[in-house]
Amino acid sequence: MPSQTEMGARRFGRINWLGLYTLGAREVQRFLAVWTQTLMAPLVTAGLFMLIFSIAIGPHRGDVMGVDFTTFIAPGILMMTVIQNAFANTSSSIVIAKVQGNIVDTLMPPLSPLELVLGYLAGAVGRGLFVALAIAVGLFVFLGIVPQSPLWALAFVILGAAFLGGLGMLAGIYANKFDQMAAITNFLVTPLAFLSGTFYSVEALPPVLHEITRFNPIFYLIDGVRYGVIGVSDASPWLGLGVAIVSVLAVMVLALIMFSRGTRLKA
Repeated sequence: MPSQTEMGARRFGRINWLGLYTLGAREVQRFLAVWTQTLMAPLVTAGLFMLIFSIAIGPHRGDVMGVDFTTFIAPGILMMTVIQNAFANTSSSIVIAKVQGNIVDTLMPPLSPLELVLGYLAGAVGRGLFVALAIAVGLFVFLGIVPQSPLWALAFVILGAAFLGGLGMLAGIYANKFDQMAAITNFLVTPLAFLSGTFYSVEALPPVLHEITRFNPIFYLIDGVRYGVIGVSDASPWLGLGVAIVSVLAVMVLALIMFSRGTRLKA
């Protein structure tokens, strides 16, 4: 009979590539199956944001950080849409499985906590990239915006989707009902997304709010994408990259711990 050490090595020392691929593919297929809701709807919402702010504020607002207001808010709206959808992908997947009672179908297969985390993140990042690509095409067609540093923009989109996908896992594991998830979305995720420089430069904030914003990881994600798209930012992109990487690792570690312990997952 294998020892406890050997069992641990089997669980964590080897990667179940087939199982990891299957979980990731399932998460991607989830949002592709309802693409009008998961991909088309965010594109329409982002377009409405651009239209409303351009009409209401654009003509009366001068340049922001050396670019016109519409161009300034475009990357922020792109990133805000990406992170909201990445969060929704993982959180809804886990909560729906818990409410329907089939979360056991994910927990029973021979998948380690790391493989579960990576599988769920694959869906979140995939959905984030699809949304980002669709909005980027729209910005090019209607505004003529071409990313000045595409690799920077891509890096922050991936990290942003991974970070919010990780937060979505934590929220999905914690929430046992849809109203609990709605509360987390409405009172945590949405305020963090809106109060992170999406529609304004943080330099315009009062000193206290300016310093508080610097502790918001989403600020660095939006600021990093803005640098990649239009070449301007409130903070150093290297600082933003560091904060984003640390934030992703932090939520992944927490998700690993919760999956390992079966926190609020196992009866």
